[in-house]
Amino acid sequence: MSNIDTHVASVLDNAQSDDEDALIASLEDSPALDAFREQRIQQLHSEFTRAKSQKNQGFGNYTEIKEEKALMDLTTEVKYAVVHFAKDDFARCGVMDDHLKALAPKHFDTRFLKMSVDNAPFLVTKLNVKVLPCILAFVNGKTVDRIVGFEGLGYTPDTFTTQDLEARLLASGVVLRAKATGDAPVRFGGKPAEKEDSDNDDDWD
Repeated sequence: MSNIDTHVASVLDNAQSDDEDALIASLEDSPALDAFREQRIQQLHSEFTRAKSQKNQGFGNYTEIKEEKALMDLTTEVKYAVVHFAKDDFARCGVMDDHLKALAPKHFDTRFLKMSVDNAPFLVTKLNVKVLPCILAFVNGKTVDRIVGFEGLGYTPDTFTTQDLEARLLASGVVLRAKATGDAPVRFGGKPAEKEDSDNDDDWD
């Protein structure tokens, strides 16, 4: 949650196990422990329990959806959803998959979903999806952001990090806290990124 205590958030975000007792011990090791100790332990317990419940409902995973109706239902049932419209044989979609797989386990309040455009002719038309990869961010069933190709993610058209993608999703309000750790820029095609026309994005229209 956005109003979570900073020490509790730090323990949760850096958790290496699903052992709640170990997490509480980590919290107790905090040098900043003070009069809020019991309140922090209770908040940690509540967040830990909520995270486990969310994971049991499919949160924390990057899930491919096969049917359009199932995707529409999910984006309206959950508060936060990130949907990647993709084609498996498009290299840029594979790069985006890797970043979304890295983010999904860190953000258990958000569903991270993938939909093949081949399985979604109605949604492709309705949502005006023309260039791949295409990421749509949904909050309360409404689109709040659209990422086309790698546009607006990094310093060059071909280079961006998981942190760059997370920052964009954070700005759109579809993820709640920054949790990605530093990583090396992904360079599309294995060559130095150069200035290029956006028409070079995968386009199947």
